[in-house]
Amino acid sequence: MINVSIVKDKDGFIWGFEINGHSGYAAQGSDIVCAGVSALAYTAVGAITEMVNVGEWEQRDGYMKFSVPKKVSIEKKSTIKTILEAIVIGLKQIELSYEGYVKVIIKEV
Repeated sequence: MINVSIVKDKDGFIWGFEINGHSGYAAQGSDIVCAGVSALAYTAVGAITEMVNVGEWEQRDGYMKFSVPKKVSIEKKSTIKTILEAIVIGLKQIELSYEGYVKVIIKEV
């Protein structure tokens, strides 16, 4: 199963996410669940680093972690918020469509 942890503050701003595991839906290279989650995660990281030029991330097989630096301008936070909220919607839609293969957890910090 793919476990997705979304880190939000009390105001609802998403400060990052962590994705861990493999879905097991199909063989490696044919797994549409894993491909969908990966596409969303890489889109988030790519969009934020290209459009806002912030963020720290790491990736290895079956794992990705992305975090927004604590000191980020209000203008950049607005763009980051839009991107990450859209990505979370996509991840939740995958979770609903492929129950048992993806779990999205929202953690408030």
